[in-house]
Amino acid sequence: MVSLDMPSGLRRGELAGLRWGDFDFQNLTVAVTRSLVDQRVGKCKTEVSKKLMPMDRYIAEDLLAWYEQTPYKEPSDYIWATDSKRARSKRGQQPVWLSTVMREHIQPIARKLGITKRIGWHTFRHTFSTLLKANGADVKVAQELLRHTTTRMTLDTYTQALGADKRAAQSQVVRMIRPEKCVFSVYRDGQTFSA
Repeated sequence: MVSLDMPSGLRRGELAGLRWGDFDFQNLTVAVTRSLVDQRVGKCKTEVSKKLMPMDRYIAEDLLAWYEQTPYKEPSDYIWATDSKRARSKRGQQPVWLSTVMREHIQPIARKLGITKRIGWHTFRHTFSTLLKANGADVKVAQELLRHTTTRMTLDTYTQALGADKRAAQSQVVRMIRPEKCVFSVYRDGQTFSA
């Protein structure tokens, strides 16, 4: 789940609502057509959310490896179908509870790794946006990959500048206005300090 969600920026409900029939492994695309929250199927958040999403070949390989393992392979089966005893009659037709996966699997691993911040499914979406920016992706590309209505939403809400990026940007400006070998003096408390 994480290997699909982190590099795609899918919303939690979109991730839960994916079925095998939504994937075109030949053309490496995913049709995000539904959102599933608390086991209720609904529409995607916006019309823009329904755009075809590209799929990297490594993600496709991971998904095909999962396809080989799961007993639920029908196009109408959810890719993260539950094996719960209570859902016996709905096998393949009911996805796992993502909140349970997060609470019982992902958050404990994060704590073991020393990550103390609260992690949720939306953390992966924000991380995806921030990494797109850090890698120099055009804001329009980031907007469309995240399937936002506006670039403002992408930049103002989802994307953070990384510390190293901020330092590098600041250093670039400093080098523009101050030559490498600059001597300056500061007068303080009756003394002159030079550098």
